[in-house]
Amino acid sequence: MRWDVQAFDLFAPLYDIWMPSADETALRKGLACADREGDRIIDVGGGSGRAARTVGATVVDPAAGMLARARAKGLETVQASATDLPHPDDSVDAVIVVDALHHFPDPEAGLAEISRVLAPGGVLVVREFDRSTRRGRLLEAGEHLFGFESTFYTAAELEAAIEAAGLEARPVEYGFETTVCGVAPAGRDDE
Repeated sequence: MRWDVQAFDLFAPLYDIWMPSADETALRKGLACADREGDRIIDVGGGSGRAARTVGATVVDPAAGMLARARAKGLETVQASATDLPHPDDSVDAVIVVDALHHFPDPEAGLAEISRVLAPGGVLVVREFDRSTRRGRLLEAGEHLFGFESTFYTAAELEAAIEAAGLEARPVEYGFETTVCGVAPAGRDDE
């Protein structure tokens, strides 16, 4: 088990105290990029459910301690890694990933897996820290000092990674906290 998952299991009781609320406005802007209605939403790497609560998503996370916190808030949870989602192909209308992509064991594989489960016209909304900003560089250095195997992106790198996963990247906002969407093409061929 990666240190990231172990650490989040340990920190679960204090996580919501340290972390600010999710930016509901940014998430709603991102969800509005979808080319379909968003009835089934999952929050991959959703931890304690701080973002899932704002948009009515199911929390998907590998850390049992974080999922216990999400369930205590009345949220539906699924224990799984971003690189091995238990959802069928084309079964999800929207996926949110809030401040978590940098903790995925393999971010590119995680984005490809998200692309697999997104229905045509569905949207991925990624809220992530831009490593090209001053605060982003400090956060990246701090997480590496703490032992996390974090992979941070610039906004342009994040857009390119989303495109490489087969989704149409649509930037929503830039800055230390960047929001980029990826929309699953309506006529894609997943052969």
